[in-house]
Formats: sequence, C-alpha cells, structure tokens
Amino acid sequence: MISRIVLTTGLLLVLIGLWGMLTHRNMLRIIIGFSLMGTGTHIVIVAIGYVANGTAPIIDHALSLSEAASRAVDPIPSALAVTAIVIGMAVTAVMLAYAIRLYESKKTLSIDAFTESKW
Repeated sequence: MISRIVLTTGLLLVLIGLWGMLTHRNMLRIIIGFSLMGTGTHIVIVAIGYVANGTAPIIDHALSLSEAASRAVDPIPSALAVTAIVIGMAVTAVMLAYAIRLYESKKTLSIDAFTESKW
C-alpha cells in the first residue's frame, strides 16, 4: 500500500514546482521550481516502490521464497530515484552556470531581457 501522505507530498511538490516555473519571470525562481518538480518526482517514485512492513529483497531465513512477492520492497524505484537525483543535480548545475553567464552579459536574470536574442 502506497503511503498517501508521502504520495500527496510528492505530487504537491510537483505542482508547486510547475506553478513556480510557469508564473515567475526570474531565472533563479524557475530553476528552483524545476528542482522542486524533480524532488517531488523522486518522492513519488520512492512512494510507489514502498511496501508496508516490507523487508529487503534478500531471500534468506528472514524472508522465504513464498512470501517474497508480498513482503519484499521493490528496489527498482529506489535505484531509479538515486539515478534521477544525480541527473537532476547535473542539470541544475548546468542551468545555474547558464544563468550566471546570462547575468554577466545582461546584468539581469529576468527572462524579459532575453526576448530579443536570436537563435
């Protein structure tokens, strides 16, 4: 059974991050919103793999093969969450570096100052 509090918290963080990305015009606030969305996604992924009163998925004397399907915690969502955390930190670092470079060129972090930029 998925913990409703943890799942609700994760979904709430995703929505707050999405709201922050869509409503603010400051690049740092957009980056923070992106990070909040990532954190909420990580919480949701881990909450999906949670098993109440579960144990590690190691078949031994504490967990027999017959009860492994009902009591073992799924390790895949946790591994995916750790991988997503590392990738999210790298993307955040690149976004912050890009924001620093844009600030050096225009002396502002407002997106409105960069609308005349041509690709």
